[in-house]
Amino acid sequence: MAVNYDKYEIVVGLEVHAQLLTQTKLFCGDSASFGGEPNTHVSAITLGHPGTLPKLSKKAVEYAVKMGLACHCEIERHNYFARKNYFYPDLPKGYQITQHTTPICKGGFVVIKTANGDKNILLNRIHLEEDAGKSLHDVDEKNTSIDYNRAGVPLIEIVTEPCLQSSDEAFLYLTELRKILRYTEVCDGNMEEGSMRCDANVSIRLKGEKKLGTKVEVKNLNSIRNVKRAIEFETKRLIELVENGGNVTQETRSFDANNGTTFSMRTKEDANDYRYFADPDLTPFNITDIFLEEIKKTIPALPEELIAKYTSVLMLPEYDARVICDDKETSDFFEKIIKQTTNYKAAANWLIGPIKSYLNENSLLIKDFSVSAETLAQLIQLVDEGKVNFSVASTKILPELIKDKNANPLEVATALNLVQSSDTSEVLIWVEEALAKMPDKVAEYKKGKKGLIGLFVGEVKRISKGKADPKLTNEILLQKLNS
Repeated sequence: MAVNYDKYEIVVGLEVHAQLLTQTKLFCGDSASFGGEPNTHVSAITLGHPGTLPKLSKKAVEYAVKMGLACHCEIERHNYFARKNYFYPDLPKGYQITQHTTPICKGGFVVIKTANGDKNILLNRIHLEEDAGKSLHDVDEKNTSIDYNRAGVPLIEIVTEPCLQSSDEAFLYLTELRKILRYTEVCDGNMEEGSMRCDANVSIRLKGEKKLGTKVEVKNLNSIRNVKRAIEFETKRLIELVENGGNVTQETRSFDANNGTTFSMRTKEDANDYRYFADPDLTPFNITDIFLEEIKKTIPALPEELIAKYTSVLMLPEYDARVICDDKETSDFFEKIIKQTTNYKAAANWLIGPIKSYLNENSLLIKDFSVSAETLAQLIQLVDEGKVNFSVASTKILPELIKDKNANPLEVATALNLVQSSDTSEVLIWVEEALAKMPDKVAEYKKGKKGLIGLFVGEVKRISKGKADPKLTNEILLQKLNS
């Protein structure tokens, strides 16, 4: 029986857990850094010993509010924490401290650019909670080992409304969300290290239906690409299940990245009874106007704002602007360059051309690039003044600047005998020598074979060893050939 996939539409909601870039855990002073020997970032508070009391991290609250403001959320002024009760071996207290009825950020949206134009991906909430530890099943042959280093690390959970309609939209949303997390320096977004994790709620329904179908949750997806793959597999599986007369069961599934399939972990009841109640050891906390204003001042220009500036004020192509704004370090470096030069297009060309190629070839980040913005601006000026051409600057001068961060572009060009001559009399000598070598080609040119101009330019370049100014060379050649 042929399956009619086209009569269905998918509805996706995403839940993203982002680990906050605080130095300490949410309710104690234990280190929140990634890694470390198992169970070394722990204390009596992390381990939930009797008589210990949690104390809220102000920095974690700042980061949560900062992300909420960046995502156009309403900030909840009166907050409290609740205990979420369920058994997990890697939650030593036997409950998780989270927010229940008062998420610190409500509503909001993230803008994505689709083939059909901009779309607002609506958020339901962003709330604060603590992370669980980690169960390790491959350390001991007979037992599961527990590492509590991650237990208590501060998270924000960013929950969308069920409003994504394709795996492509999910991919675009997560890419944009990670950019915002990184620009605001709230989270490093490293999914490989688990500091950003995603659960996808997937359902299907007939096109035109308003009621949501039964959802399936795919847990702990560790890359944006795998989120896309998991949604695509689940969509196909659910449609085939329904088309063959089956019923969708609400369940939790996991994704096998090796073969691109999902498998069932457990079925879910319609509602879990987590027995939430206000945590008696943590007092409610309020967000004041002063606190809110202080955080607003710390929010940098975000990608869309920068892209608008680069395209409308600096007149860059949108492609250039988006590549530059892919990450904050690159846009920060670009901002430094354009303080030193007004040739904004040249600055963009260098950044997304030779510099990006060098970084990719050497597996480096822009923060590892040894050439300063000031030196790069000097190199741009050298090209603008016609002292060297872009090819020579990028292939011969830039490598020398990378080797010696204190080197000066003009001094390097001079030492390597690369400075182009703009001396008319000197270029004229080279032009006359080139034309004298090819009298037959000169005759052909004069009979109308104008394409030969490139041949003459190349010969002048060879004779001058690349030192002849290309623009001046063309001018003198045309004068001589057309006289």
